[in-house]
Amino acid sequence: MSDTKYLPMFPLNIVVFPNEKLNLHIFEPRYKQLVLDCVENEKTFGIPTYIQGGVGVYGTEVEILNIEKKYDNGEMDIRTRGLHIFKILNFDKMAPGRLYAGGEVEMLQNSTDEEIVTKLKIRELLEQLYETLGLGNLYLELPEDFTSYDIGHQLGFNLEQEYALLQLASEADRQELILLHLQHIMPLLLETEKLKERVRLNGHFKNLTPPNF
Repeated sequence: MSDTKYLPMFPLNIVVFPNEKLNLHIFEPRYKQLVLDCVENEKTFGIPTYIQGGVGVYGTEVEILNIEKKYDNGEMDIRTRGLHIFKILNFDKMAPGRLYAGGEVEMLQNSTDEEIVTKLKIRELLEQLYETLGLGNLYLELPEDFTSYDIGHQLGFNLEQEYALLQLASEADRQELILLHLQHIMPLLLETEKLKERVRLNGHFKNLTPPNF
């Protein structure tokens, strides 16, 4: 028996990963209504990824942690956290009697089995990536037991790639995708760094050691 439920929907042009903390500024009337409904009924809502001009089938259930600030015009700043990934079975542009969208969703099972060797390779390449980009402090913030979701937004993925990662139901598969991406971009990045160095050196007086021949 699959786990289905009906969620208020807040489509956004982003991917939200489980456990991710997301701060949102709420200003549209329909989403003000959504937030107030969720707070009042202690309910969660869904953020499906808006991608390629439409609401994607996959998204993440999120909970509201708190309303950080309320403005005089009814706008709000809220803090949320990602919970589970879902697949939309039926989408309503307007939930019954509400201003906002809604949808019946199926919660996806997630396998947390990981490949230790792959994880070590990812850690090594991430360290290289952040060092090359001058973002070494990002690497230091990486927890020892990091998951794919922890680094999903720090890989230089575009929206389509993050959305592909969201759809993979096993940690080992997500690791594989991440490793392939890092193995692909690192040589390109190092080549770019060398190119920058060559451009910098042009125009300088060159102190060259002539070869012996």
